[in-house]
Amino acid sequence: MYTCGIDVGSVSTESVILDNKNNKIVSYVIALTGSNSKNAAEAAFESSLKKAGLKESEIKSIVATGYGRINIPFANKNITEISCHARGVVSSFPDLKTVIDIGGQDSKVIKLEGGNPIDFLMNDKCAAGTGRFLEVMAKALEISLEEFTPIFNKTSDKVDITSTCTVFAESEIVSLIGHGVDKNKIIKGLIYSIADRVTTMVERVGLEEPVCMTGGVAKNLGVVRALEEKLGVKLNIPDEPRITGALGAAYLARDLH
Repeated sequence: MYTCGIDVGSVSTESVILDNKNNKIVSYVIALTGSNSKNAAEAAFESSLKKAGLKESEIKSIVATGYGRINIPFANKNITEISCHARGVVSSFPDLKTVIDIGGQDSKVIKLEGGNPIDFLMNDKCAAGTGRFLEVMAKALEISLEEFTPIFNKTSDKVDITSTCTVFAESEIVSLIGHGVDKNKIIKGLIYSIADRVTTMVERVGLEEPVCMTGGVAKNLGVVRALEEKLGVKLNIPDEPRITGALGAAYLARDLH
């Protein structure tokens, strides 16, 4: 039996097809959401079917999640991203107690007990500390995001970024550059500013180990290392941290039968 999970986020849409007999992912697709979440979901689903070599009739059930989940008419059910992320991470790390998810436009911390979410905190009103924040800062600094981690690793000092708002932080960076401050020190300061913001969220929910980090920002090892330093813990990272929500949705789709 095959099931599918589709996670429609503000920046990207993920589709995961799960072979429930063998408990394996047979295909996954990550695509940009764009301006139409329904079209993005349909395109991601079709691409994942093609990648898996399956027909739509072979998919037993589909669960949608993410901010655009209500706009997916072909889904059998839509479930909140908190539940889906929790289910997705425990499939890889069964004993998890805390999940840190930093996506393109929001960040969330989920506390688990027995694999189930018992508390969470979400920041979806401000882009500070998210993938979008990093993109804006990289553009202001005229470097690529891929350069952030090696710069973080080789730079011994940092400049504190005091602004917590993306717009103000960008202005602060432009001002620092204008005063001739070393870009590498600015970048290290930016990464620590994200770690500080997320650490505050984690402390409000309550940190318990083991801890997992998911979302696109989990691929930025500079942010991962800064967070590990601030929290004093080792962060578990899934093989593909961007598909956690869709994977959890695929597992929950199995539970519909």
